[in-house]
Amino acid sequence: MSTTSPAGTDHGSAPGLKANALGTSDLVFIVVSAAAPLMVMVGVAPLALMIGGIGAPSAYVFAGISLAIFAVGFTTMSRHIDNAGAFYSYIAVGLGRTAGVISALVALVSYNALQIGVYGLAGVAIQGTFVEVFGIDQPWWLYALACIAIVWYVGFRSVDFGAKFLAVLLTAETGLLLVLAVAIVVQGGTSEGLGLDSFAPDHVFVQPMTVILPTAFAAFMGFEATVIYRRETRDPRRTIPRATYLAVAVLAGTYAFIVWSIVQAFGASGAVEAATTNGVGMFFVAGETYLGGWFTTAMHLLIATSVVASLVAFHNAVTRYSLAIADEGLLPAVLGRVHPRTRAPYVAGLVQTALSVVIVGGFAIAKADPYTQLLIWVNTPGIFGILLLQVAAAVSVVAYFRRHATGEGAWRTVVAPVLSAGLMVLAIVLSAKNISFLTGTTGLVNQVLLLTIPVTCLLGLGWAAWLRRNRRDVFDAVASSCETAEVPA
Repeated sequence: MSTTSPAGTDHGSAPGLKANALGTSDLVFIVVSAAAPLMVMVGVAPLALMIGGIGAPSAYVFAGISLAIFAVGFTTMSRHIDNAGAFYSYIAVGLGRTAGVISALVALVSYNALQIGVYGLAGVAIQGTFVEVFGIDQPWWLYALACIAIVWYVGFRSVDFGAKFLAVLLTAETGLLLVLAVAIVVQGGTSEGLGLDSFAPDHVFVQPMTVILPTAFAAFMGFEATVIYRRETRDPRRTIPRATYLAVAVLAGTYAFIVWSIVQAFGASGAVEAATTNGVGMFFVAGETYLGGWFTTAMHLLIATSVVASLVAFHNAVTRYSLAIADEGLLPAVLGRVHPRTRAPYVAGLVQTALSVVIVGGFAIAKADPYTQLLIWVNTPGIFGILLLQVAAAVSVVAYFRRHATGEGAWRTVVAPVLSAGLMVLAIVLSAKNISFLTGTTGLVNQVLLLTIPVTCLLGLGWAAWLRRNRRDVFDAVASSCETAEVPA
């Protein structure tokens, strides 16, 4: 059975994270907000339809099923590893301290990449909203910097404040999507009527679907962060599995239903042409047709808040990862400090905010495109990193339960983890093969993006070797708070 340090920190009498602050619904709001459902639908779904055809809704179903299978072993592990380090902790106790150190670095790079890249999207989305709704045109980077300030403030406040903030924004954005979908269904779509052609085998099992599968997996990024909030969750052994399965179900169901409904809005015969002609404007056209002009204004406003919600959720994930890793000595101890009033990891939050300012500022000074360069170039390595961590975590479940007889059963400890690892490997291969689709570019840029995570792994391996030789006490303490049994080296 596992042991752990006091909630939030082991730095003497220093304050810890706010215990018992989050329930199942709070965790669901946090991790679903990270996925930014409205932005995924408006910004990516039309492209998925254009490339994959009307079978695109099934890609989200496949990704959801794959991640639900992954969650079986992942959440089983969460009942036995009493630590908020998530991937880092699980990989360390399953595959050894060296693998744990590598995963810690990959997780930090990946979550930061996923969060900071979205500031480019935020700048563009909010700039567009202010132009369309208020007639105000300012540089994208100004809005991005404003978002950085807002995200820092919400992250600095207590975690339950952040959960309530995200609950409001997420309810608004998903509510708007569902209003559109229901309006389309109630009005019966086009003259073709409603149909299930999107799920027919001749539209699902086609080669273009392999191209869009990586974007379907990317749409779920952040769902695994439920475990990071372990120290702040009520009854984590039950709450975390429930929240993880609910988050996957909500995302998969929402994505599949909304994309299916948008196909109905233009008809099976016209949806691909509409996606090709209108691009990201596809949802605005559907909204005008089925609901009227008010929908366009609401969509512009809520796209902006959807991106902010995603940024807050990922910021919180980064700071809590930093805290968990700092608590075990792999990062400077100062990053493990928790504010005495808000009980938030405020130093880690300041560092992450400063890093965001530097990177966003650098792209702005270089006059880089905020969408195709800041968002896509910075996000893409993060997607590969999280997929790789999911593979390693699934394998670590098998390794851990081979050494520990717990009576959990073969499905939870062997079959589901092995199956999910295979599916994640498939996602990585397809993502690498179709990286030009993800990035919109070719050549050196793609090579650099593909090499970022492998290079990070090599740096992590070197870091682990250095710790083993020069800081043996720190190396031996990796994952030491996770369990009483010996952790493999």
